[in-house]
Amino acid sequence: MSAIEELVAEFAKLPGIGRKTAQRLTYFLLKQPREESARLSRAVAALGERVHACSSCGDLTEADPCAICADPRRDAGLICVVEEASDVAAVERAGEYRGRYHVLGGRLSPLDGGGPDRLNIPALLGRLANGSGVREVIVATNPSVEGEATAHYVERTVRVRSPDVVVSRLARGLPVGGELEYADGETIAQALSARRQFPGA
Repeated sequence: MSAIEELVAEFAKLPGIGRKTAQRLTYFLLKQPREESARLSRAVAALGERVHACSSCGDLTEADPCAICADPRRDAGLICVVEEASDVAAVERAGEYRGRYHVLGGRLSPLDGGGPDRLNIPALLGRLANGSGVREVIVATNPSVEGEATAHYVERTVRVRSPDVVVSRLARGLPVGGELEYADGETIAQALSARRQFPGA
């Protein structure tokens, strides 16, 4: 296999990148000065060498513990459970959550061989041991069939092992700026079930 074909094949393994896009990226790099390609190569190599999972929460980091786990201003009594490290960044962008995280490293997906043993559940239970001070676990898995199955599994497991810890789920419903007439039935049903009273009512 030629060097061009090899790089196309590697690019095509990335999520959202098809063969045509992989070819465009490869030929774009070939048109750049050699130093540009070398810089990209060094950045990819550094990623593999320096980034690892935080020993506490499982988020991807260069320091251990990660910046969030090491921050004394974060509420250690709240743990937000997410599927992947990229979900941590999504929750952080909202700017509202001040607790800590736990990354499962996937979701339950029996058809793809993704069972409970592949999730970072033992480390979560270790963080909930007596005297940990954790008050609440917020399950923030994706609103897919697999995400729902994972959420129920986490909820049941935490309730059995740590009955004093409150387990909650992110509310789902209508997006801000959306119009009711364009929402699908499932979204409206979930918005109704997650409804809340106006403050002071």
